[in-house]
Amino acid sequence: MLTDIVGCGNTVPTRDGRLDCMKKIGFLSFGHWTPSPQSRAQSASDVLLQSIDLAVEAERLGMDGAYFRVHHFAQQLASPFPLLAAIGAKTRRIEIGTAVIDMRYENPHYMTEDAGAADLIAGGRLQLGISRGSPEQVIDGWRYFGQRPIEGEDDADMGRRHAEEFLDLLRGKGFARPNPRPMFPNPPGLLRLEPYSEGLRDRIWWGSASNATAAWAAKLGMNLQTSTLKFDETGEPLHIQQAAQIRDFRAAWKEAGHKRTPRVSVSRSIFALLDDRDRAYFGRGSQEEDTIGFLDENTRAIFGRSYAAEPDVLIEQLKKDEAIAEADTLLLTVPNQLGVAYNAHVMEAILTMVAPALGWR
Repeated sequence: MLTDIVGCGNTVPTRDGRLDCMKKIGFLSFGHWTPSPQSRAQSASDVLLQSIDLAVEAERLGMDGAYFRVHHFAQQLASPFPLLAAIGAKTRRIEIGTAVIDMRYENPHYMTEDAGAADLIAGGRLQLGISRGSPEQVIDGWRYFGQRPIEGEDDADMGRRHAEEFLDLLRGKGFARPNPRPMFPNPPGLLRLEPYSEGLRDRIWWGSASNATAAWAAKLGMNLQTSTLKFDETGEPLHIQQAAQIRDFRAAWKEAGHKRTPRVSVSRSIFALLDDRDRAYFGRGSQEEDTIGFLDENTRAIFGRSYAAEPDVLIEQLKKDEAIAEADTLLLTVPNQLGVAYNAHVMEAILTMVAPALGWR
């Protein structure tokens, strides 16, 4: 059926004539550390160096992407560009990205320079997920970074304004008047920010928690990231709401008249139970149903279930996830505190024992 392949990034015919959906598969690390004997990541240094090692190992295994969450005022990964640049220098093929950078905190001009430099080091492999942010560790943390909403804005509006400024700067058009007596000779005309990385503008993603912001992102020509959390807009299961969100995004993209094909990713916690370690970590008490919570006193949200089962059971469960079917990219959230070797085992299990049976490989 056509509905079986809607949203596939790549389709290839199988021997029986069906079209299966090939997907890019990456990992998403939140980059936690804690000084606990049970944690393999006990410091910021541990997390940063292990993140580089994990990306290198993921590339060796055949994964398509290494993505990292960004949080401020927390024992997690924060400033992303030094890490992305380091991974770019140590790898050759894998996509390197974020999911997501909170734009309420960002200076779009400085971010444009950092992103351009990291993308050039990586040879044009950055895939930057940005958003208006999520609940924080501190109250209005963006104020400590010198950010203030302008009159009539709230912090979410400010984050979206910063995103639009960033997108405009990435076009590489000159805007700054040159000094008539510069230290070094200038090219003719207005000056742009440097270094400029051509094509990066098309590799910006918006992390959307609602149908409305997904459509807004499409109009601006951003790709779409949707995670394990979404505003509960219909009361339906998360995967059904996200599938509808993705369809709304693609309809808005088509209406906007963009020339290229957009990309869409979904994030999921998926663990194949192969050995006693897997069963000890994830075989008991895993979250098998979506849950409902409130991000603030007015915002009801739905949090997605985890998948943890033997491969044959996992395959049947994942076949029913409509959002994964709609997306061209799947990001596997990984428990980074369990160390590089174990997370490589988690990724390899999905790549070899689950993805081929679903037509993703």
